[in-house]
Amino acid sequence: MSHDPHFDDAHSAGEARRAVREGLGVALATSAYGISFGALAVASGLDVWQTCVLSLVMFTGGSQFAFVGIVGAGGLAAAPSAIASAALLGVRNVAYGIRMSPVIGPGFWRRAAAAQFTIDESTAVSLAQRTRRARTLGFWITGLGIYIGWNLSTLAGALLGDVLGDVRAYGLDAAAAAAFLALLWPRLRARQPIVVGVAAAVVATVLTPVLMPGLPVILAAVVAIVVGWTNWLGRDDAAGAVEPDDVAEREGLP
Repeated sequence: MSHDPHFDDAHSAGEARRAVREGLGVALATSAYGISFGALAVASGLDVWQTCVLSLVMFTGGSQFAFVGIVGAGGLAAAPSAIASAALLGVRNVAYGIRMSPVIGPGFWRRAAAAQFTIDESTAVSLAQRTRRARTLGFWITGLGIYIGWNLSTLAGALLGDVLGDVRAYGLDAAAAAAFLALLWPRLRARQPIVVGVAAAVVATVLTPVLMPGLPVILAAVVAIVVGWTNWLGRDDAAGAVEPDDVAEREGLP
């Protein structure tokens, strides 16, 4: 909870409602992306049931697309490379798990369940909130909403792939990125996060054509680690800068 004495129960309830709205909105946008995955997976040679099991078990969009992309290009012989690439892309979820641990709270079963829903979007929505309850609601609403919607849309895409044609023509491949950018945008008000975002994007863009899928994403993350470790530009931003209201760290979340 906030330590601000003016942050009353009514305000807290409003924060919780906002977290639910944001979670549902992101879930809806991201779920639409599942249609694209379902259609592309079947086009890559997977059966409908294989496509659905992949979404149910793996449930991390970037890793899933990397897997079916490599399998589609190289067939079964490329399966080891596909698994390695998907695993590399999934490494970021470990960092998310560490970051979300204080929000999830103690308890083996609670944390075991949360592990399945710890993805880009659930982490972003949660950390955009200002109160502990809102963060918790943001995480679970987003994670569960995307899991249900993603698997339903995956099934729809797998069944209707031939009818839909090129799903990229509908812009569904940009839905998840657009939703995540909307959450990221309020944070880009100081030089440090802007520099991190631009530098990471440049690194990923330059390395994507020459490295195995998954590696550019991890190497781009090194940019944020280096900047955070050295606090480059951070002191300049802190001098006279006020963090926006919708940034979670404002209330001291570890």
